[in-house]
Amino acid sequence: MNLSNLQPAIGSVHNQNKRVGRGEGSGKGGTSTRGHKGAKSRSGYSKKIGFEGGQMPLQRRVPKFGFKNINRVEYVGINLDTLQLMVDNGIITDTVDFNTLVENGLTSKKSLVKILGRGELKSKLKVTAHKFTASAQAAIEAAGGEVVSL
Repeated sequence: MNLSNLQPAIGSVHNQNKRVGRGEGSGKGGTSTRGHKGAKSRSGYSKKIGFEGGQMPLQRRVPKFGFKNINRVEYVGINLDTLQLMVDNGIITDTVDFNTLVENGLTSKKSLVKILGRGELKSKLKVTAHKFTASAQAAIEAAGGEVVSL
C-alpha cells in the first residue's frame, strides 16, 4: 500500500450528488437544473406553509368566527354517584381529598376539581375539592358530610 493506491473503505462514501453549476460541458451548467426564471429558480427560495401558488390560501379563505377566552378556568367534574361507587367498592371510607382522586385516576395533579350533583350520596363523607355545585354541597351536607374548599 502506498499513496498512489489509497482509497476509502467500501461503502463508506455515498456522495453521488450531481455537481451543478460547474460549466456548460458538464451538462448541468447554465441554469443549474433550476429551469428559467420564477421564484423556484432563485437562491433563498422556500415555499411557505399553506402556499397555493398565489391563490388565496385555504386558511385565509374560510370564515373565522367564535371567541376563545384565554382566561377560562377548566375544571374536571366528578359526580356524587362516582364518589358513592368508590365508597361501595371500599376505595374510600370517610374522607375524599385531592390526593385520593389523583391516586384513583379520576383527575391529574395539575387539574382543578369540581364536585357535581348527579346521583345520590348515602355515605357521610368529608369532601375536599376546588369547587362544588350548590346541589352537590347540599347533598353532601344532607348525608351528614362536610364540604371543604381548597
